[in-house]
Amino acid sequence: MDLQILEIASNTDNNKNIKNHTHYSKLKNSLCGDEIQIKLVMKDDKIIDFGYQGNSCVYCQASASLLSKISINNSKHKLNELCNDVKSYFNGNLKNIEDKWMSLKKLLKNENLLRKECILLPFKALEKMIKN
Repeated sequence: MDLQILEIASNTDNNKNIKNHTHYSKLKNSLCGDEIQIKLVMKDDKIIDFGYQGNSCVYCQASASLLSKISINNSKHKLNELCNDVKSYFNGNLKNIEDKWMSLKKLLKNENLLRKECILLPFKALEKMIKN
């Protein structure tokens, strides 16, 4: 287990329930059983608050933690781009991640490719809510 992943997952600042959310998504990974629930407060196509909760592995928790930090104060358009870039990373396009989303480099490593579905679950839940 990578200690950086544990460190990222242990940052639970946005692991919370948002009662006055404007957007909601819940997904389950059929391969391993991970579940993630994301609630957003969005105003004028910009994410104001991001809360996540779930029963999931450390990779999914780390992914949700990083995603929540990146998402706050970003636009739907920018986050759709992020979701596409992360998916393309797992298809072999490393450049977009390295150039634009430096904070994800600790999570998106070759040695974590086997945990692809765990890492992608929060991104898929976000994308489900904000897709144009």
